[in-house]
Amino acid sequence: VQLQASGGGLVQAGDSLRLSCVFSGLTFNRYAMLWFRQAPGKEREFVAGISWRLSGTSYADSVKGRFTISRDNRKNTVYLQMNSLKPEDTAIYYCATDKYGSGEPVAADEYDYWGQGTLVTVSS
Repeated sequence: VQLQASGGGLVQAGDSLRLSCVFSGLTFNRYAMLWFRQAPGKEREFVAGISWRLSGTSYADSVKGRFTISRDNRKNTVYLQMNSLKPEDTAIYYCATDKYGSGEPVAADEYDYWGQGTLVTVSS
């Protein structure tokens, strides 16, 4: 099983980025997919999630209206479209799986797999 996150980079405040996370090795459409982030010196926090079916979504208050999570089951990929980026969005972004999950964050030990992270840096 492998989760490969990509799409991070250095951007200016107000810019956009799209992160991707490709899931291989198991049946993708049985898993809710979630994005988390961890800024320097801070704990990892939930960003967004999408359910395993019907594509229900969930977002942290800090990103609502700016970020959009989506999935393409044909490509085994989950995306995080990030618009109107702010310096406080600077972090390493990780994708994670939750089998048959709703996309809402759950206890840390309930996530099945994690990606390696992709760095997003937003300059002011």
